[in-house]
Amino acid sequence: MAPLTPLFPVDAEAVSGICGSISIACWVVVFSPQIIQQFRQGNADGLSVQFIAIWLLGDVFNIVGAVLQGVLPTMTILAIYYTLADLVLLGQCFYYRGLRWRDDTAPTSNPIEEADDERTPLVGRPTAGETRPSDWTGLSPAVGHHVTEAAPEERRARSSRLQSAVWNATVIAMVCCAGIAGWLLGGRRGEPADGPDNSLELNVAGQVFGYLCAVAYMASRVPQLLLNWRRKTTEGLSMLFFLFACLGNATYVLSILAYEPRGCVDGSCHAGAVYGRHVLVNLSWLLGSAVTLLMDLVVLAQHLVYKTEDEDDDDGGRVSPGEDGWEGRPILERGDTDTR
Repeated sequence: MAPLTPLFPVDAEAVSGICGSISIACWVVVFSPQIIQQFRQGNADGLSVQFIAIWLLGDVFNIVGAVLQGVLPTMTILAIYYTLADLVLLGQCFYYRGLRWRDDTAPTSNPIEEADDERTPLVGRPTAGETRPSDWTGLSPAVGHHVTEAAPEERRARSSRLQSAVWNATVIAMVCCAGIAGWLLGGRRGEPADGPDNSLELNVAGQVFGYLCAVAYMASRVPQLLLNWRRKTTEGLSMLFFLFACLGNATYVLSILAYEPRGCVDGSCHAGAVYGRHVLVNLSWLLGSAVTLLMDLVVLAQHLVYKTEDEDDDDGGRVSPGEDGWEGRPILERGDTDTR
């Protein structure tokens, strides 16, 4: 009895094709969350202009390098699409902030809330870390005991965080499914070529622009990381933007590394030599994607750290049991009360 043929054959070329399709799907939608968020909030203060400008330069180098090196036409088309999306983001930044290349380090505040008028209380609301005298009436036998429940704002914030996590996971899963479906509909994998693999030929000019592209991609994240560090927040950034970038870079690296060696290189038909030449040809794109993946993970880590600090500050600003003496005691315990 002949062995059953698997419905989804998984080999190096299949893994490369699946990862490549998922990467393309991620890069098609990567800019959409940030563009939509900036449009909804009416500003682009959370996004570094220098980040987008350097990224745009890297995409231009990517187009030139892809054409010279002779990569797949799909990658060249995607590089052109990246450039157009960069221009949209850059245009948004200039529209909301004016023609300024310098990033604002202070988080955006609402001037309407800061302005004082006749309705502004003389004693402001407690700030983060500030303690106000507490009402101890709940401990007095003359007053009924009241159980304090969690604030509605806290419950809403917890529910909002859960909904956001579920939404992000759902969108990412849908994009991955779209990438896999694209690979299946595209014929899964192509037939191996009978002749020599032309993709293993080094083009000096293409390699130069490939490394320039990698350097630009790596350098582009530095202004954004510094801006987040100076502002101590990632407010204004869409985490889906960086999640798609991380997934797109990770699957792109896997699509390159999952390679089935064939043919000969410099008179050697050894699989190790052929695979080594394949990695060498794509080394600039591998380095650029791998390093930017790590830097995007740092952005996600910044988001988690600063979000946790903001929540701790909110907890610190709540009223705690009286630490400032007798002002917060119930009136029955005050020494100035007439007990006659």
